[in-house]
Amino acid sequence: MKLHRPLVAAVAALTMVAASSLAHANYVSIARESVTMRSGPGTKHTAQWTLSKGYPLKVTARSGKWVKVRDFENDTGWVYKPMTNQVRHHIVKASTANLRSGPATRYKLVGKAGYGEVLRALDQRDRWVKVRTDAGVQGWVARSLLWGW
Repeated sequence: MKLHRPLVAAVAALTMVAASSLAHANYVSIARESVTMRSGPGTKHTAQWTLSKGYPLKVTARSGKWVKVRDFENDTGWVYKPMTNQVRHHIVKASTANLRSGPATRYKLVGKAGYGEVLRALDQRDRWVKVRTDAGVQGWVARSLLWGW
């Protein structure tokens, strides 16, 4: 059986979109003002950390309505899945990150973000992510300075 080029291209594009969606499905962000990360999947397990709204986490396992997660510092724990969402956020993994008016170093500096700061993702181009800080400052940050999806 001979496949036509347009069909092969369409199948390849759909495969890439599906793979990208699966990669994003492995991340969640905290949806409430604060959520407790626990040592196991349930409220009877020890509280480890309190996570703030937007904090991104990588999902590594599931148990009922609980997800086991890992953060940018490789800390692990469990959070109640209904307290999370798929709104994209990043966290600054560098000591500081420059926010720029456009997606390149030639653009002017509009702000800075520090280590551990949570940023709302708005757009992405190549190796740059457009973000918004809690204070409302919008700018572009080099993807290499961020963790999340």
